[in-house]
Amino acid sequence: MELILITVAFVAGFLALKCQLPPLVGFLLAGFLLHDFGFESTTTITTLADLGVTLLLFTIGLKLDIKTLLSKEIWAGATVHNLLSTLLFALLLLGLKFLGVTSLASLDINQLILLGFALSFSSTVFAVKTLQEKGEMNATYGTLAIGILVMQDIFAVIFLTASTGKFPEWYAIALFGLPLLRPLMFKFLDKAGHGEMLVLSGIFFALVMGAGLFELVGMKPDLGALILGMLLASHRKASELSKVTV
Repeated sequence: MELILITVAFVAGFLALKCQLPPLVGFLLAGFLLHDFGFESTTTITTLADLGVTLLLFTIGLKLDIKTLLSKEIWAGATVHNLLSTLLFALLLLGLKFLGVTSLASLDINQLILLGFALSFSSTVFAVKTLQEKGEMNATYGTLAIGILVMQDIFAVIFLTASTGKFPEWYAIALFGLPLLRPLMFKFLDKAGHGEMLVLSGIFFALVMGAGLFELVGMKPDLGALILGMLLASHRKASELSKVTV
């Protein structure tokens, strides 16, 4: 089963690349096609996908400055984008409801707004891969785009917490102490060299100190990997670590 899924994804990604499109477009189309033919994702594929997303977000963090998120261009832009997009999609869905779309007929205005809010979120993975392939991750608009995507992840965490009533564990407050460990993490990277230990260090920081700790306290694991990457972004090996981790 896994061999078929990987083979189809490889072929679709290669064809997308030849059509001057990001391979991720091919991967998505392959997933839709396989689903139509009755294929389902396996535990192995799901685990690999989760690991890939976590490591990707860790490398994104390695290219971001924490101060960037505090700029008004980021938080104000993300807030305005979210509000306007939610309104636009809600109005569009409302219009489709009045046109007689069956799947929307039973939904009230609050449910349509909720759907509009869900549709207002962008794909972090797709945006990042596109920017990476164009070599524009460090461009001004690339940095702004990634910053806004990070803010969207934060909005999602707040929304899920408020809507489900499931709050992080009380000891999640200890995560605010992570910046205090940054000098220790820097020294560890200094001693890790440039070989296998550097690769393993990246995996450790992303999956254990980032995703693992955040999941332990009831928060999104991939957000933890992103934040750990941001904490290490100012280290002289950040660029090298980004290349060897993914």
